[in-house]
Amino acid sequence: MPPGKAHKVSAAGGDLIGALPDALLLHILSFLPAQQAARTCVLARRWIDLWKSATGLRIVGADGESPVRFGDVWEFVDHLLLFCGCSPLEECEFRFVELSDGDVPRMNLWIRHALMCKVRVLRILVHRTGAAPLKPEDLHVVSQHLTRLNLGKLLFNKFLDFSRCPSLQDLWIGSSNFVHVDRISSVSKAPNDRKRFFHHDDYGNCCYESCKSCMQNDDSCLLLQGLSQAKNLCLIADAKTFVFRRDLKWCQTFTQLKNCVLNEHWCVPDVRALAFILEHSPVLEGLYLILFSKGPKHNVEMKGSFNPKELPCTISAQLKRVEVKCAGVDERVVEVLRFLSKLNISLLFHEKMV
Repeated sequence: MPPGKAHKVSAAGGDLIGALPDALLLHILSFLPAQQAARTCVLARRWIDLWKSATGLRIVGADGESPVRFGDVWEFVDHLLLFCGCSPLEECEFRFVELSDGDVPRMNLWIRHALMCKVRVLRILVHRTGAAPLKPEDLHVVSQHLTRLNLGKLLFNKFLDFSRCPSLQDLWIGSSNFVHVDRISSVSKAPNDRKRFFHHDDYGNCCYESCKSCMQNDDSCLLLQGLSQAKNLCLIADAKTFVFRRDLKWCQTFTQLKNCVLNEHWCVPDVRALAFILEHSPVLEGLYLILFSKGPKHNVEMKGSFNPKELPCTISAQLKRVEVKCAGVDERVVEVLRFLSKLNISLLFHEKMV
């Protein structure tokens, strides 16, 4: 039956779900775990092949949220992909536990299949207890259609090159590093070993004179160079993440950056990182700071008040919006406000503390 063609309803008004058009049923099926979607083939003749064309593929636990043991589903997934063929996919999600090194090649084949189906949203959330970090070649993420990629907490011994995904708009790596971009170019000169990071402070300066893997004389940009063409950038780092800060030494100007979202670790204990980004974003229109607040509701919200003509010449003349959201105004937040004040940006309370 062609998509969109409705099923006839009996005179008694029964089979209301069956009366829905195929396009809507396929949309509903895309939200179900693949195991449940496949079981709909026993409902009626109409459903025998309908599930094969669902626009979403979700290999997850029965509740739709929890991960599933890889060993419990690999045979099912192999047959599932064989039956579905290369039907176009809007979203694909894998949530696994107990994934071993030997399972990675099979998972990689599934990812390739999803990319062949022109998937636009891909989520790979895997818990690999005691397993070695993945290599970039373990994930062949090459797609002209992929717009969103979530790699969860996967660890890599090298940074991935996202230049092979020219349409990528959203990238999430790890639980504390979130990057939202409109365009991601190549990541160059990635480090060969994460051990190179262990002896360095938040800005990549070595703490040990005898360190044999010192990075402080390395003038390569690890990640931010690959984001230098972003139009919208959201960087949420934790206190132990210094790769972004270290990159600021060598990163090129953010020539197209329109909106930038940063959390407290770009402003505290000092504002060097924030100052750098402001000075190297010539067309910035909006700056949004989320300080010591997880949201989505923040106790305090402030909006900047300023005259663009009175901003320092090092700051974008196109700046229109500055917003600060925080849990409360303490000395750390005050220091950030003082920095903005030196730029002739005053903050006005948008909402009262709750």
